[in-house]
Amino acid sequence: MSGGRGRRQLAALALTLVLPGLLSSGCGERTAREPSPKKAAYGGPAKLPEKLDVDGTTIVVGDPEAPVTVHLYEDPRCPVCQEFEVTGGGPALRALTRRREAKTEYTFASFLDEKAGGGGSKRAVNALRAALEAGKFAEYHAVLYRHQPAEAVDGYTTALLLKLAGKVAGLRGPAFDSAVKTMRYRAFVDRSERAFDRAGEATPRGLGTPTAVINGVQLPEEYFGMLFDRKALTRFLRLMRYQPAPWPS
Repeated sequence: MSGGRGRRQLAALALTLVLPGLLSSGCGERTAREPSPKKAAYGGPAKLPEKLDVDGTTIVVGDPEAPVTVHLYEDPRCPVCQEFEVTGGGPALRALTRRREAKTEYTFASFLDEKAGGGGSKRAVNALRAALEAGKFAEYHAVLYRHQPAEAVDGYTTALLLKLAGKVAGLRGPAFDSAVKTMRYRAFVDRSERAFDRAGEATPRGLGTPTAVINGVQLPEEYFGMLFDRKALTRFLRLMRYQPAPWPS
């Protein structure tokens, strides 16, 4: 949500203080969690494996055996999510995912429809689920954030979602178009929002978006600014592959 922008700004000073010592501390001994060096990187977003997890709400992208798991909680209408995905650490995370150094999981909220009015988040989450069914989730997800309408406009209309799908080779077709027009995955949209709410139950104010959970541990407030620094996020995630726990404080 837009409040995340303030969290990012407040975290900037803490980031400059915490990361130098943390990231210069060395990687330590390699563990069995490291992927085999014989595995080649995926050829691009279109080659990434993607699936719906058994929980029915989590979308998983990348090598299942990757040593680092980054679970993202996002709302398609959230401008801070767009900042992360387009100009922040999102491109770095996608690069690590293509290189099998990380896998990325997504849970999608749609609370901004209630907060800002309209139904754009729900329509977008439904379309993302339809893209997963077509094996085009990762590509379509990137396109939606690159062309995100203003939060207050409720601009993710059915027409725009179909138009943007035209930018992903092989995505448009009778099955996808029908799923978008009829909200075929409405039950998935509702389950995902409930999963987002449950994930925030232990947090007094609930989760904001974006929220990152790395190897099962939610990114602390003082690290939030790292999500918007590609180099820092890359170095940190590479550290976590060798030292997955406990987190430095």
